[in-house]
Amino acid sequence: MTATPIPRTLAMTLYGNLDVSIIDELPKGRKPIKTVHKYDKHRSEVFGFMRQQIELGRQVYVVYPLIEESEKLDYKDLMDGFESMQRAFPRPKYEVGMLHGKMLPYEKDDEMKRFLKQETQILVATTVIEVGVNVPNASVMVIESAERFGLSQLHQLRGRVGRGAEQSYCVMMTGYKLSSDTRTRLETMVRTNNGFEIADVDLQLRGPGDLTGTQQSGVMDLMIADLAKDGAILAAARESAQAILNEDPELVLPQHAPIRNHVDGLKQTENNWGRIS
Repeated sequence: MTATPIPRTLAMTLYGNLDVSIIDELPKGRKPIKTVHKYDKHRSEVFGFMRQQIELGRQVYVVYPLIEESEKLDYKDLMDGFESMQRAFPRPKYEVGMLHGKMLPYEKDDEMKRFLKQETQILVATTVIEVGVNVPNASVMVIESAERFGLSQLHQLRGRVGRGAEQSYCVMMTGYKLSSDTRTRLETMVRTNNGFEIADVDLQLRGPGDLTGTQQSGVMDLMIADLAKDGAILAAARESAQAILNEDPELVLPQHAPIRNHVDGLKQTENNWGRIS
């Protein structure tokens, strides 16, 4: 079960390895999350919006890709961000919490309990909150250096808000130097909350990976099919193949001789998906 289908999952589904049951409706009472992309120069505007939401009694996540500053990666880090948040949202009016993977289990539990009890208004965190966190009162997700994250992670992080009846928001913060793929990812997140549409764009950007192995993304050199564009054709082919196997599982009928000859001609020790396509 997944809320965020990865490219390899979609590809395996098209090839018949998985059957899919789809739930494409929000739970009753929830509203679609409003998502925006803001540049670093808009930070004061974002802080003002955070204050407005806190005044309404809501809470805020601020997620960073790194715990500490890196010499190799030019991304915002949690430690510096935590200090910035404390300056922008000073005590006693505001309480800012911190959560990351290097903390001891009991420290992480205590921090989450404080946030759940609304003892802290802002939780500065890494992606440790990506899954399994449910705070219905949290209505704002601010993702720093959003260009660092893939579509699946962005979608998962956004899913930490919008869990109550109030309108929720996701703000993706970036610098100006963005690649074409990054802009596509951000535009997709702003445009839709649909996890299936997001996964489809992810498939186009990253490729399906290895159908018979564990690689979850990358180019697969099929001779004919393009998994990112030929979904409808592949689904029809799957249905036709299943109908043939139901009628003639051993492929012994005369009309199925060409298929049987092709299958027999493939190396039994090597799955050549490119030639099958």
